[in-house]
Amino acid sequence: MDVSRASRKPSRRVSAGVGHPRLRLFRYGWMERLTVMPPQLFVALWAVLLTVVFCASLGRVGAAAWAGLVLAGLLTWSLFEYVMHRYLFHLALPTEWGRRFVFLMHGNHHDDPDDPWRSIMPPIVSVTWSGAIWAAMAWVLGGAGTVLFLGFILGYVVYDAVHFACHRLPVRGRLMRMLRRHHLRHHHGREEGNYAITAMFWDHVFGTYLSAKKAAGSAPRADA
Repeated sequence: MDVSRASRKPSRRVSAGVGHPRLRLFRYGWMERLTVMPPQLFVALWAVLLTVVFCASLGRVGAAAWAGLVLAGLLTWSLFEYVMHRYLFHLALPTEWGRRFVFLMHGNHHDDPDDPWRSIMPPIVSVTWSGAIWAAMAWVLGGAGTVLFLGFILGYVVYDAVHFACHRLPVRGRLMRMLRRHHLRHHHGREEGNYAITAMFWDHVFGTYLSAKKAAGSAPRADA
């Protein structure tokens, strides 16, 4: 079942203020504003938060251990990203309320992938869960947990930036063209595959990679 379309509310759109009619998710304007993230705010917010986490990570462990933990955090994020997208964002729930929840969480992005303010996770979600993950890592690992979290949250910021670029920016360079093609096959070919955004190797590891042939029916731009 296509979860996103199973829960879509018919033709409820409002002006996005950016030349794009936005799919409306909630009746109240203040709730709608919690679901969007302007790219300028994303850059400013995470420039500050990454600086805070970086400073908090300094002096926690030795230099070699610090570098190793940051790399481990990046790898941890890459797997988290894959699992989150595959098993949470595309969760098939049997009830109408469950399908609506999945639609609010991710299905709306599949229905309207070109919304410039919904290609990035809104702060009410990203800041909340990242704070909880930081606390959990610090609780389990002490000071080393903060260093691990630095790599993890850096991976998240790269993920959101790459995702935004795949949908909204004219990408340049071989790597970005590969990432864009990989992701757009998920949108315009088959949703059951290409779940990774920044670490395509996980789709190969878990057998969910979509080649051009498997993603038959993709829009031309997915292979551009």
